[in-house]
Amino acid sequence: MGLLLTLLLPELARVERTPQLALWLARGDRLADAKPGRDAALRECFEFIGTSLPTAALTRSLDASDAAGALWLRADPAFAMVDAVTARLMACGEIGLTQVESAELARALRPLFGDAGFPLEAMRPDRWYLRCPIDARLPAFADPADVLGDNLIAHLPRGDNERQWRNLFNEAQVILHNHPVNTRRSERGQVPANSLWFWGAGKLPEWVRPRFGAVASDDLAVVALAKLAKIPVVEVHDALAKPKADILIDAALVPEIDARRFARVDLKFASGERFRYRHSQRWRIWRRVR
Repeated sequence: MGLLLTLLLPELARVERTPQLALWLARGDRLADAKPGRDAALRECFEFIGTSLPTAALTRSLDASDAAGALWLRADPAFAMVDAVTARLMACGEIGLTQVESAELARALRPLFGDAGFPLEAMRPDRWYLRCPIDARLPAFADPADVLGDNLIAHLPRGDNERQWRNLFNEAQVILHNHPVNTRRSERGQVPANSLWFWGAGKLPEWVRPRFGAVASDDLAVVALAKLAKIPVVEVHDALAKPKADILIDAALVPEIDARRFARVDLKFASGERFRYRHSQRWRIWRRVR
């Protein structure tokens, strides 16, 4: 029957149209579109209980051994820029904080979140966590990838207890804005960690069933899913050079692939488009490659 290769890709409009990709799109089969969003594509690749991707719990499972049995929320340090019209989220997580700076900022914020019942833990300078009661009713939080560069006010928590979380967001901003760490960073020309961004809420899945035998990805949530599913995480080059099982490759670009090694190649775009290509379809010469 042959091995299957699945490529998990960004939005179709953002992917570079290499000659190989152009050939696949033109001569392969267009499948029914799926729900847009990277989370929806991942749900097609991994089966687990839940309606959303619990990114915070997944990354926590890599950072510590205590992810099970709690409800986790990421509260990553972020940089928000205020202009004449609004405030925009410009960076989240990776803003160059040192471990010492991260610890100082988190120390100032812990009373705020502790009093609210959500202990704050700064595991790494780019990944902070809130441990929430297992039965906590949380609003909907926006993925920072969907907010960067945009008006952050439009993406604040919505739904259950949204007022509490918007208040926590605002009070955290006040504490961070006045913190000496950020004063020193601004004086050195570095962006301040003047905000937090809440996202990725959820519980660690009790089980994960993969649709592949191996995964190649730099996304920590995908790596954690593979670990829970007990399948190896491999390098892209190794996965393509000597494929031994059905493979999921999570990439920003389409790697050079010898399609003859696989029975078919499935393309899953974050914008919802789905395509399937078989090597024999290269002879569909009546389909013009653009």
